[in-house]
Amino acid sequence: MKQKILLCIMLVLLSSVDMTWAKGKRKKTRKTQRTETVYEEIENFDFLYTDDYDGTATFATSNSIMDQATALIGTRYRSGSKGPYAFDCSGFTSYVFGQHDINIGSSSRDQYARNIPIKRWEMQRGDLVFFTSPRSGRGVGHVGIVMDYDPINNTFTFIHASTNEGVKISSSTEGYYNRRYVGARRVAK
Repeated sequence: MKQKILLCIMLVLLSSVDMTWAKGKRKKTRKTQRTETVYEEIENFDFLYTDDYDGTATFATSNSIMDQATALIGTRYRSGSKGPYAFDCSGFTSYVFGQHDINIGSSSRDQYARNIPIKRWEMQRGDLVFFTSPRSGRGVGHVGIVMDYDPINNTFTFIHASTNEGVKISSSTEGYYNRRYVGARRVAK
């Protein structure tokens, strides 16, 4: 599996190489310089390919948490609600983790302060992701749960309780969330 992922990444990178030759010497173009930058960035993801990780218990818990979260898609939003028939953003995340006896804190600010800070490129399924909101200014005002992270594009999808649409899945590529990203946290289990 690891070899297939690595092979796919290499094929994508190699297909984007564009070299020009001048008098028998290799000349770098902007495209090859970008490719070299991508190679350097991919080297930062060595942890994805190590064999010393035994995350079966964590993986099982993460899958169970995500199953619980996705089962709630469509549940309506109500400010201050902690479920199961209506949620606000932090009520949704604390409810989902609480169903697995994991206390992550009650408000989005509390969840941001209480859990383990991680870099964006370290995100994994089941991590918490935080955003500002119109009322919070530059501080934390919204939280969701990471569903998937794409290390090549540095983007992610997440599930959260949206004010207008209730529990739903969104993407970091959406302008609203892209502009308001604050950080991510790993839940201390």
